[in-house]
Amino acid sequence: MTSPRAAERAIEITGGLIDLARIENKVPPTCKRQKICFDEWNVWDPVRAPGEEGGEESYTLSDALAVGVWLNVFVRQAKYVGMANIAQSVNVISPLMTTKEGITKQTTWWPLLLFSKYMRGSTIATHVRSPEYEGATEPNWIRGAIETPFLDVSATVDDHGFVNLAVVNVHETKSFAVDLEGVKEGADVQVYTVTGENVRVVNKGDENPVGIAESKWDGKGAYEFQKASVTLLRWKH
Repeated sequence: MTSPRAAERAIEITGGLIDLARIENKVPPTCKRQKICFDEWNVWDPVRAPGEEGGEESYTLSDALAVGVWLNVFVRQAKYVGMANIAQSVNVISPLMTTKEGITKQTTWWPLLLFSKYMRGSTIATHVRSPEYEGATEPNWIRGAIETPFLDVSATVDDHGFVNLAVVNVHETKSFAVDLEGVKEGADVQVYTVTGENVRVVNKGDENPVGIAESKWDGKGAYEFQKASVTLLRWKH
C-alpha cells in the first residue's frame, strides 16, 4: 500500500528536476512544460504470481485498494504527469482475466472503472487530516520522505461542474468519520463504494464478492469511509 507513495515522491522529485533544468537553461514560460510519462504501473507480487509462470495474478481487495492509491497519485500529480500506463490490460497482472466461460472482472477493475468514468476535468487541491500508518514500508526510505495516511485522497471538478472526491481507506479494520468541507447540507451526493468482507477476498469464476455498490448521501454530518474501501463521492458544485 505504501509503494505508490514512493512513486509519488519520485514524481515530485522528477518534476523539481524538470523545473530546475528549465530555470538553469532560461527556458521561457511560453515554451510548453515537459510532462512525465509513468509507464507500467500496477500491483504485482512476483512470489504469488511468478513472471516465468505467466504472472497471472488473482487480485485481492487489498490489491484494489493499492490500485486506488496509485490512481489518486496520478490525479494529485497531474501537473507533472501527462501519461500513466497500466501494465497489463488482460490476463498478465491485469484487471481482466479470460476463461473458457468468459471474462472475470478482478477486484482491481472496479477502481479503474470509477476513475476512468468520473475522475476527469481539473485536479482540485485537497487538505486531509488523517491518522497515519506507522508500520514497515516498502521501500524503507518512504518513512521520513513522504506521509502514509490511512485515508488517501484526490479530487477533480469536471466540465459539467461535478466535483468528484476519491477516498481510499487502507486501514484493514477501522472506518473513519470525516467532516467534508465543500459539501452543502441537503446536497444530492452520489456514492460509489468498492469494498468486501475482508482484504483477502478475490473475484473468481461465478463468485464476485467485490464490485461497486451505489448509494446516496445528503451531505448531513460527517461521512464515514468504510474500512478497506475505495469510495467516490460525486455532487454538483
